[in-house]
Amino acid sequence: MRKTIILPWTEEWEKSYKKEAKILKAIFKDEIVDIFHIGSTSIPTIGYAKPIIDILIVVKDIEKVDLYNGKMKELGYEPRGENGISGRRYFPKGQDNRTHHVHIYQIGHENIEKHLLFKEYMIKNPDEAKKYGELKMKLAKQFPDHTHQYQKGKESFVNEMVEKSLKWASKNNK
Repeated sequence: MRKTIILPWTEEWEKSYKKEAKILKAIFKDEIVDIFHIGSTSIPTIGYAKPIIDILIVVKDIEKVDLYNGKMKELGYEPRGENGISGRRYFPKGQDNRTHHVHIYQIGHENIEKHLLFKEYMIKNPDEAKKYGELKMKLAKQFPDHTHQYQKGKESFVNEMVEKSLKWASKNNK
């Protein structure tokens, strides 16, 4: 059973992202358009996060991603298809002891911008990021053995921050 563990933010997460990004670029080679470190481990101002590196890969053709499932399995990733989000390919790594989540979208998918703007908004608005980090700590203590409850507990806050980030981006011509 997966546990919800929250740790203080560390620069090691950026190093882990860079190492994994290099490996993933070598796998997806010609399909890859761009790759980004997203999620809480990419936001120093958040203070706390689950020690799982979220990686966003933008590709030319989402259908071709499935051709790489075997190579991803060799690296310890579990191909999960869309996993509830249309137009995405999702690959968690580490089973009960997760280390990475790879989210892949075809260029132009609306979730690419949402992820990137959320990250930028949180970095530029450290008070909001701090609130998010504190919420994560509270929920992890409340639901240490129930990751789905933890996720559900932060859902409305994240949705609110996504909306704020979109308005902020629109206002700032991002």
